[in-house]
Amino acid sequence: MYPYMFPHTISNPFGEELTFESVIKENGVSKVIVKNKVQPDAGPPMHVHFKQDEFLRVDKGKLGYQILEKEEYFLNEGESVLLEKGTPHRFWNAGNDILECSGWVSPPNSLDYFLTGIYNSMTKSGKPEGDPFDTAFLITRYKTEYDMLIIPNFVKKVVMPVTVAVGKLLGKYKHFFDAPRPIK
Repeated sequence: MYPYMFPHTISNPFGEELTFESVIKENGVSKVIVKNKVQPDAGPPMHVHFKQDEFLRVDKGKLGYQILEKEEYFLNEGESVLLEKGTPHRFWNAGNDILECSGWVSPPNSLDYFLTGIYNSMTKSGKPEGDPFDTAFLITRYKTEYDMLIIPNFVKKVVMPVTVAVGKLLGKYKHFFDAPRPIK
């Protein structure tokens, strides 16, 4: 279920570092414990976890976050936010120093695999949108679990599936041989 040993740290060239510390069980429910470091003005774009709750506590710095179509909110050291499954959101470092947060995502599902693939794709291409073949594979395969709202629906429903089909024909996905099955 967890293809990586813990702790497992990933980073992208755009100012984000995320460490999957461990998986714990609390009241019979699994949680992956996470820590992140985010450079000023960096952070993930508007996205949604359809099957997972996400909890973040600010350990150092200032976090900005926004729920889709709502105003921006800001948290300082010691403050936290619970982002419930199905809630489109984004967050970023709203301060001038490195933002450090700790928290969890529950249940873990494929989060470590998905984000490792996304960060690797960004690093490979040197662009925030990542390598087109890798990004199309990950977004298409895990569409029942995650969504990136910055990607137009036409691209997700038409362009990406075609890209995945071409990628399969070209043998572009050998590095995803161990991809866990998506949660339906």
